[in-house]
Amino acid sequence: MEPGLASAAESRFHLPFLLIGLCLLATTAGSFAASYVPSSLTPPAPAREFRGVWLATVNNLNWPSRPGLSSAQQQAELIALLDRAAQLQLNAVLFQVRPACDALYASRLEPWSEYLTGAQGRAPSPFYDPLALAVAEAHRRGLELHAWFNPYRVRHASAKGAVAPDHVSRRRPELVRRYGPQLWLDPGEPAVQDYSLSVVLDVVRRYDVDGVHFDDYFYPYKEKDAAGNELDFPDEASWRRYGARTGLSRDDWRRENVNTFLRRVSQSVHAAKPWVKFGISPFGIWRPGNPPSVQGFDAYAQLYADSRKWLANGWLDYCAPQLYWAVGAKEQSFPALLKWWTEQNPLGRHLWPGLNDAKVGGGPAGWPASEIVNQIRLTRRQPGAGGVIHWSMSSLMTARGGLAEALAREVYAQPALVPASPWRGNAAPGRPVLTLSGAPGRIRARWRRDPAGDVVRLWLLQTKTRGVWATEIFPATASGGTLIGRVPDVVAVTAVGRTGLTSAPAVLARKGD
Repeated sequence: MEPGLASAAESRFHLPFLLIGLCLLATTAGSFAASYVPSSLTPPAPAREFRGVWLATVNNLNWPSRPGLSSAQQQAELIALLDRAAQLQLNAVLFQVRPACDALYASRLEPWSEYLTGAQGRAPSPFYDPLALAVAEAHRRGLELHAWFNPYRVRHASAKGAVAPDHVSRRRPELVRRYGPQLWLDPGEPAVQDYSLSVVLDVVRRYDVDGVHFDDYFYPYKEKDAAGNELDFPDEASWRRYGARTGLSRDDWRRENVNTFLRRVSQSVHAAKPWVKFGISPFGIWRPGNPPSVQGFDAYAQLYADSRKWLANGWLDYCAPQLYWAVGAKEQSFPALLKWWTEQNPLGRHLWPGLNDAKVGGGPAGWPASEIVNQIRLTRRQPGAGGVIHWSMSSLMTARGGLAEALAREVYAQPALVPASPWRGNAAPGRPVLTLSGAPGRIRARWRRDPAGDVVRLWLLQTKTRGVWATEIFPATASGGTLIGRVPDVVAVTAVGRTGLTSAPAVLARKGD
């Protein structure tokens, strides 16, 4: 936010500027609004960049800090995380709501997560719904909230408590496979696709989420036996029933199981709510040798994840390959991988790489904060890329290598809107109505939406003072802002809709400008 621009609507919007500005107010009496008239001037296009962060709940990585906290403590921690995201001028939070066929929300399909209350199946007491709280508080801060699911994991190795009676491993044991220390749904079972899809759609229909998100877990990473030999995933039964008759190799059948499920998720989510984005953050290397300089883990062969196909076919609204390597890495070069991914995107979907913030600090092997800053700058310069996602929220909550401070100072000093997704629908809000009141030095801008237009997600307030434009982004709940200490030549407000499309701006300019 530029000095001299503030809002009383939300504490996020720099209340100290408001208080300082009040001390400097001129005492000019009377209304100043009459000196402004409607104008056809077009304000500059706002900055567009996805600035997301993963908020993980599995094994209490980011939230809650430990299982069994009181409801008040859990809520305070969650709000502090969202406050931090807003303070850093991020614009999206990817909140893990289903780590292992459990729920961080009120579900009739799966039990409450033990990471929340300490016992699977036990609801928070006093009761509250963490996802409902996260959605409401994120939107109150102008943040998107994406619901992050693991589609196949049944029980994580970190689980300690007893399995609830209504857990899928008890209710539908025929769908579950033990693999190493964990339990997994078998992607080769058609009933598994139906089950996980029903969980995703339940959330999409009941909560006002902005996106559905999967990470890099499809078929699980390979486990080994005591002798160090690699174990194959135990899907012999489903292979015999469904796979052998397809004519596909077993590996191709496994990949097609994942492909089919993801295509169904994409189609079903968009049928339910066309504006909800569907995104995946696959392992950052599709296959070694792509591009030629890249070596490393083969997610196509090991996880049966044909992520290039998902992006190329337009099943994803955004792809966030986990590019967790340094700019100067020889065999996993960040810029080389980023460029390759942008070239696999013929339909122009969003490409937002995942960054390994957790690598910053942490001793001699850790990165300096400048590594992440440089990766953001490289992403901005790469045609076809439009933002990043930070792993993870915990890395931004502490003084870890000075990362948060470097982000705020060097790359996130100004706000940015999430890039628009016009393929998700062309509806946009109508032009708002803008009015001004007050006196020089303290002008109150008020706005209201056009009821005939699409739903408003955000408001974009832009002012021009002595030739310089300043921008502020307000949540949909805001109805105005106060301009402190300056007399702008132009004031403009624009409504931002659910797919990121914008209204025509309402513009008022001082007479003579």
